[in-house]
Amino acid sequence: MASADKRLDLLPGTLDTLIRKAVSPGPLHGYHVSLGIQQISGGRLEIQQGTLYPAPYGLEHQGWITSEWDESENRRKAKYYRLTEGGKRRLHAEDKKWNRMAEVSGGS
Repeated sequence: MASADKRLDLLPGTLDTLIRKAVSPGPLHGYHVSLGIQQISGGRLEIQQGTLYPAPYGLEHQGWITSEWDESENRRKAKYYRLTEGGKRRLHAEDKKWNRMAEVSGGS
């Protein structure tokens, strides 16, 4: 568990973006979404289950991701999430915006 000085507070909307980014290569179930976020953040973010698991419902409701039940690698029933076409467009737009902001902040 990260110590208090290493813990990062997420800005509003960041978790949604991280989930979309994690599932962008292909469908993942909840645990692997969590691992994907850790990988994306270079190990700096560890999202607690209580925070992570409700988040995909909102993304599904907005049409950014879709889900389906399937069997996981350990033969348990798991819900797999995948980006919709709209979710891919949204992620692409967010990446472009982030890159523009990074250019501005890196130029000072």
